[in-house]
Amino acid sequence: MERDNANSQMLSGGCECGAVRYQVADEFLYASNCHCSRCRAATGSAFKAFAGIERNKFDVVEGRDSLLVVGETDSNDTRCAACGSLLFSVVREGAYVHVAMGSLVDAPSIRPTSHIFVGSKAPWFDITDDLPQFEEYAR
Repeated sequence: MERDNANSQMLSGGCECGAVRYQVADEFLYASNCHCSRCRAATGSAFKAFAGIERNKFDVVEGRDSLLVVGETDSNDTRCAACGSLLFSVVREGAYVHVAMGSLVDAPSIRPTSHIFVGSKAPWFDITDDLPQFEEYAR
């Protein structure tokens, strides 16, 4: 993945064991907390906090050979093969990356603005903030 972001603040991120490191421009277009069953299973938690950005503004800078890609080239979840950390998902026919916000080392300027797929959220989890909630995708 190539970068085209020379004029923006760069954020660092990576996996738990340190085998994979990435950089991403602090130019996220959207961020949400996804409660769908796939995101819950992928994270092992109540939801996946993610931030979306164009794929060319994201770059794996260390450990490319340690990536475990689950899915297709243009639609996948990408993890560290060594420790299993979920790092990012390639979405929207390969044009965008959804960065797992928990894998960021640096704080992004964006914060999640909604809860999506609350129609399938974990029954044991209560959403207690005031962010808008959507049964499926945010409108």
